[in-house]
Amino acid sequence: MKDNVSSIDHVLDKIVNQGERDAAYFEPQLSENALTVLKKRYLLKDENGNVIETPQEMFIRVARHIASAEKLFVKDADEEKVTKDFYSVMASLKFLPNSPTLMNAGKELGQLSACFVLPVEDSMESIFDTLKNTAIIHKSGGGTGFSFSRLRPQNDIVKSTKGVSSGPVSFMTVFDSATEAVKQGGTRRGANMGILRCDHPDILDFISCKEDNAKINNFNISVGITDRFMQALEVDGDYDLINPRSRKAAGKLRAKDVFDKVIQNSWKNGEPGIVFLDQINRDNPTPKVGEIESTNPCGEQPLLPYESCNLGSINLAKFVQDGAVDYQGLEDVVKTSVRFLDNVVEVNRFPLKKIEEMTKANRKIGLGVMGFSDMLLQLGVPYNSEEGIEIAGQIMSFINEKSKEASVELAKERGTFPNFSGSVYDTREGYRIRNACTTTIAPTGTISMIAGCSSGVEPLFAVCYVKNVMDGHKLVEINPLFEQVAKDGGFYSKELMDKIAMVGSLHKFDEIPQEVKDVFVTAHDITPEYHIKMQAAFQKYTDNAVSKTVNFSKEATVEDVSKVYMLAYKTGCKGVTIYRDGSRDEQVLSVGTSSGDKKEAGSIPPQSVTAPIPAAVVPGTAAPVYPKRKRPRMLTGKSIQMETGCGPLYVTINEDKDGIFELFNTMGKAGGCASSQSEAIGRLVSLAWRSGISPEAVIKQLAGISCHKHKGLGKSKISSCADAIGKAINIYLEDKNADKKFDISSMDELIVGACPDCGGVVEHEGGCAVCKACGYSECG
Repeated sequence: MKDNVSSIDHVLDKIVNQGERDAAYFEPQLSENALTVLKKRYLLKDENGNVIETPQEMFIRVARHIASAEKLFVKDADEEKVTKDFYSVMASLKFLPNSPTLMNAGKELGQLSACFVLPVEDSMESIFDTLKNTAIIHKSGGGTGFSFSRLRPQNDIVKSTKGVSSGPVSFMTVFDSATEAVKQGGTRRGANMGILRCDHPDILDFISCKEDNAKINNFNISVGITDRFMQALEVDGDYDLINPRSRKAAGKLRAKDVFDKVIQNSWKNGEPGIVFLDQINRDNPTPKVGEIESTNPCGEQPLLPYESCNLGSINLAKFVQDGAVDYQGLEDVVKTSVRFLDNVVEVNRFPLKKIEEMTKANRKIGLGVMGFSDMLLQLGVPYNSEEGIEIAGQIMSFINEKSKEASVELAKERGTFPNFSGSVYDTREGYRIRNACTTTIAPTGTISMIAGCSSGVEPLFAVCYVKNVMDGHKLVEINPLFEQVAKDGGFYSKELMDKIAMVGSLHKFDEIPQEVKDVFVTAHDITPEYHIKMQAAFQKYTDNAVSKTVNFSKEATVEDVSKVYMLAYKTGCKGVTIYRDGSRDEQVLSVGTSSGDKKEAGSIPPQSVTAPIPAAVVPGTAAPVYPKRKRPRMLTGKSIQMETGCGPLYVTINEDKDGIFELFNTMGKAGGCASSQSEAIGRLVSLAWRSGISPEAVIKQLAGISCHKHKGLGKSKISSCADAIGKAINIYLEDKNADKKFDISSMDELIVGACPDCGGVVEHEGGCAVCKACGYSECG
């Protein structure tokens, strides 16, 4: 096992004697789903990819490494006790650090941070230095945020070359391509946040840069909104655009026109989000060090350039006893967690020297929560109630207060953070603190799966849902709390559970008591306004920001989205991310529901669930029903010749009386893989068309796929045989519909929703997308 943990037994013997071992290092109680995720992404593997570490050993590895920081501050520190304390909070699943810490602590890489922000200055040297640094961070398992607001706008003068600038969006595509290359084969996928200020001259291009879902896929994007913009919006006025090169006015825009474009695009596909820059900087703990311009990929961690932050989350589901919150137990875990995260700053192996210097100068940590929805269920309180909002404020106020107390105690042992002088704390007499900030609420996509709890501060995803198993059968997974309530209340039956699984929610079932339906609400039972109210309740007592998705039904209007964005600003949120059901994940396969209605598979509610959905079956649906068209004996069609890097490809498309029906591919002189794969694509495309999937959706999936053999340049470039087939279908449709051309780069339909690693359902939560089957995360 190399130098990381050569012998777990040796480690145990070193820390405790044999008699204490079982008590100190008890076996963690993990779900089957948690074990799957750990084996796939966290546990140590040998050079052949075989798992050589148990979950217990992983927690010991992490606890031991993080506790090793103790002797850096106190020579005779009781490192063994601290190791046991750290192990206890993790193995009991009461607290878990962010994924890079679980993955890399005690290993040679040793990079423990999830969040980084890098500067992008207005020079070619700075841009490509940042690109290099981004690749280094992604390789180490971190995600990166950038503000592109300092780059001069498109077509602005470049004196050194006597040319013109290509603008921020063009450089974003360069960063996106680099991320695509680096992420291959890693345990965590590279992820980025791109932010542009609303007063940048290229803001309209930025807002629409992800209208084509095939572009800039390794970025979340957000518009940086200022108070001045919001003031102009309120009076329906104009606001100034500022050229970042000259710092001079570069025109005006009507605030409502810009805001409407943001809303329209967010309604369409969930992006861009918005971040309120002035609100963020009002809470900047070190304003003399610099202005905050960007956040990490999910938006919950605003950071200065070259800063990183280590996050960890407390599982609130573990702190309910006899129908009340166990505040004493919660306080104990908060204090241990703050010590843990401060130690992480010390033992971390940072990917860049500048990042190490800035991070240690401010020592920011981000303690957050997960399992909040589970806590409310145990307390019998509806998520969408004033009591639920009040509990959120009470819990987060308590955690924030106790985390500050713990940081103050650490400062007595270890000193304040180096940039304390001139910080917001410097004006408070006698209040010396170790960490510039202590609280952040992250999405917790994969660590909540390990903990077996709901994600972050998100509501319940589904009460019951359909789960595929290996032999093709369907099983109904039931929320364990609901199952117990149903049995205690005398209304449990397999038939009822099956019916609920068809829709996920309880509100249409008269046989379930109203008080039960009120408590077990799901993400789509909750109005967007209550989503924002909950986010604001947590934000009030959180140093940094709150990662949360505001859910909308598919029928929601652009005006509905606008109201929520305005409410987020007025209630003090630092940003907002919305997801309208089906806006990204449209799939046209029909599935049955209990009411006999049709629901689109792939229209996945973007919230967490406490158990896996390991196949492309959507929660709240039955198995897909594929409408089948029989093949007539005679069909008519056309053949199109495409020039590929493998030689000429002949694409034949046939129709029946109802429209486009099947596709055949023939390679010229090529054989082997090229020929067989083209034939396979043809069969699958034909099956898709016969099952009701549109030709445009097929084009969207094929166009742009690349391989090492390509043909041509520019718009006529054929990047692969699959790309050629997609373009051939497009040519066929253009010829067939001369008055209605299909633009590959701007089609609305996009079939996504399947995990690229395991094929499971991808859910949207906290501004990210997560597969609950294997732990894949779009945001790293």
